[in-house]
Amino acid sequence: MEQRLPTLWPLEQAGHLGRDFGSLGQWRAGGPLPPQPRQHGDPGTSACGRRKRGTQKEALGRSRGGFSTKIHLRAEAQGLPLVITLTGGEVHDSQAYDDLMALGEDDPDAMLADKAYDSNPIRADLRDRSVEAVIPPRVNRTESIDYDKKLYRLRNLIERLVNKLKQYRRIATRYEKTARSYLSMVSLGAILLWIKFVNTA
Repeated sequence: MEQRLPTLWPLEQAGHLGRDFGSLGQWRAGGPLPPQPRQHGDPGTSACGRRKRGTQKEALGRSRGGFSTKIHLRAEAQGLPLVITLTGGEVHDSQAYDDLMALGEDDPDAMLADKAYDSNPIRADLRDRSVEAVIPPRVNRTESIDYDKKLYRLRNLIERLVNKLKQYRRIATRYEKTARSYLSMVSLGAILLWIKFVNTA
């Protein structure tokens, strides 16, 4: 109304505005209005709207289960957590191997892991560390690999550890926006498990 613009013309059958659309912003009796000092010469989206948005650094990703975060754990023989790392839901489990093995202590005698960790680089690294690889081979392997099936049964300890951590609602349902905050919550849950173990030991 300030610039005396006419009412928006209805769409024609061709799908565009009426032919007189080019006359918008003009005086009915003369030339165009002078520019207002508050008008921007090159209108567009705000600067904050053009910044790159994403969740690559917040350990979020889309997998078959939806938009989620993966918690990768390394536990000791009693099933208590030693190392915790996070990745997006679409990241393969084997990608967290280096972080899980970066603990500054003695390497374990045996490494129990599922088929996701069955790769030649991981087996070679465990061999260099003098660690027994208790990892079942994937179905697409051409050669058969033997492993201690009786010892592999103890891998249920890590599954039970994940179940214990997810008893805390804030861990089972991620409320934190940042990976750092969520990792802190998972660490608090791990501390509570260690406190229970120390008090009963």
